[in-house]
Amino acid sequence: MAAVLAFRVVAGLAAAAFTAVLLEHYGLAGQTSPLPQPRVPRRPHPAPGPGANNIFWGLQISDLHLSRFHDPGRATDLEKFCSETIDIIQPALVLATGDLTDAKTKDMLGSRQQEVEWQTYHGILKKTRVMEKTKWLDIKGNHDAFNIPSLESVENYYRKYSAIHRDGSFHYVHSTTFGNYSFISLDATPNPGPKRPYNFFGILDKKQMEELLLLSKESSWSNHSIWFGHYTTFTVLSPSPGVRSIMSSATAYLCGHLHTLGGLMPVLHTRHFQGTLELELGDWKNARRYRIFAFDHDLFSFADLIFGEWPVVLITNPKSLLYSCPKHEPLERLLHSTHIRVLAFSLSSITSVTVKIDGVHLGQAIHLSGPIFILKWNPRNYSNRTHNIEVIVQDSAGRSKSVHHIFSLQEDDHLRFDPLASFILLTDHCMVARVLFVMIVLIQLFILIIFRHQGHLELKGPPGFINLTTFSLHVLSKINTFYYSLLLLTLYTVLGPWFVGEITEGKMGCCFAFGIFVDGHFLQGSVTFIVGILQLAFFNIPLMAYLCWSLLQRCFGHNFRSHLRQRKYLKIIPVHLLMLLLYIWQIYSCYFLHMTYGTLAFFFSPLRSWLTLLTPVLVYCAWTLNSKELGTFTVQLKNHLNS
Repeated sequence: MAAVLAFRVVAGLAAAAFTAVLLEHYGLAGQTSPLPQPRVPRRPHPAPGPGANNIFWGLQISDLHLSRFHDPGRATDLEKFCSETIDIIQPALVLATGDLTDAKTKDMLGSRQQEVEWQTYHGILKKTRVMEKTKWLDIKGNHDAFNIPSLESVENYYRKYSAIHRDGSFHYVHSTTFGNYSFISLDATPNPGPKRPYNFFGILDKKQMEELLLLSKESSWSNHSIWFGHYTTFTVLSPSPGVRSIMSSATAYLCGHLHTLGGLMPVLHTRHFQGTLELELGDWKNARRYRIFAFDHDLFSFADLIFGEWPVVLITNPKSLLYSCPKHEPLERLLHSTHIRVLAFSLSSITSVTVKIDGVHLGQAIHLSGPIFILKWNPRNYSNRTHNIEVIVQDSAGRSKSVHHIFSLQEDDHLRFDPLASFILLTDHCMVARVLFVMIVLIQLFILIIFRHQGHLELKGPPGFINLTTFSLHVLSKINTFYYSLLLLTLYTVLGPWFVGEITEGKMGCCFAFGIFVDGHFLQGSVTFIVGILQLAFFNIPLMAYLCWSLLQRCFGHNFRSHLRQRKYLKIIPVHLLMLLLYIWQIYSCYFLHMTYGTLAFFFSPLRSWLTLLTPVLVYCAWTLNSKELGTFTVQLKNHLNS
């Protein structure tokens, strides 16, 4: 009866937790919000043709990580980028989307703002006079907010050394003779900015969301709006209706942050359900990536590039089918266009621009002006199905570059983004981590409570893995020392402060699974849930399993020495070795905590340091437990084995 009651309680808690998280994330059904209205449909003209007007282009660079201690080439190459690359491409604007500096200590474990890194960044902007050549829009990333107690802190060097000189999101309008184009920055860096690793996720509060909504409404009169920020949208925690809904009127959201997952996902692009493109850019730090984007007759196109590789080529008409946005772009202009249009840049003069469609040579594009090359075509010849356009550019130094993409002139044609990239960018991983964390905790509690209140265990069948596992859990749950220790450990992982220490320089705080309290502020949990899952999966639960296994050996009549003499080394040694490795990992986590949040956090960390001391005590108790306490279980197991 008690077991059934415990099951109902745990199941009810699990359902309640899951429902609460869903409601928190998605909001109540039918809830409305004053979101910007979509722009009115555009006319099919002016269409891309032989003119040099109705086009402009810009660049994006992200995750510079200028470092005081590592890879001075990042700064050297950035200086070359701000002089040579900018001089050749001559962009209308440059978006520097965060992590301008590295802000780590020499050992790469701790984090603090290094003024010399900001001085290096500022010095490059001044030395190259890049802000006189183009509009340089730089925003903060999570590294730029490491260990900043408040925006007014003297260590908030972004205010002093950036091109913008002020915190928060802003709206820049690029005005041309053919219309206005809005560029809205998304600043989601937490305030205060904790030390690493607990600021991987950005946070927007209700006030910031209202400010962004106003910026979005302001942009409704522009031809297009582009949002840019450091964080990908799934790493931004925001209240309902969510940051994706707020930016739904944008053609694209340009961001960085993920470093293409260390190169594992070179292309992290997708489309929001509302129609906005989300385009993560690889990092400058290691990959030296940057992006060129253009609006040609209000058709958006872009290319991700590697610094130092020339020529740079971007086909602006016909644009790529994969990145077409029917909701935001006048795609009918493709069918009314008269010329293929290409942007081509290089260190040396461009000598040839060859165009092929579906492998058939179409001709040589002629130079119009600046980097613009055009070739007359009849789009009606390609009005059916999809086609592949390829452009080969050569310069006078013998360098060449070939680019291609699929295009279509039919509105009902579409291509799907890489499912893995879409899964990574569109899934709310924070919500998944919350649910998973709660479910793991509830399952562990359920197992402990159900076996605790279970009556006499009836062993049936051969002593296989399931039977012995069930028996060992029964033994562990019936012995108070282990039951209450593991029960309290599990509950403490959920409810108790993991550590108390300097969350930011000179500011004390407490870290919980559900968030961080520091200097009168509460930063809601994000990475904390992931850390909690790792703690449960790689230590708490393995410790419980190891104690069960140890108690099972005791019920077989062994002590620590005698069980080693069984000569079943292939079964015994891996168990001890695995637990030892996980214990070493727990010790390392204490060292990491000390290096990141200081000595106080090391000593006042029940989940790390204290648990590291408690573990050997529990293991010792399991192997030295009085045989009388195991007597009933030992007899029961022997009777079952002999039956």
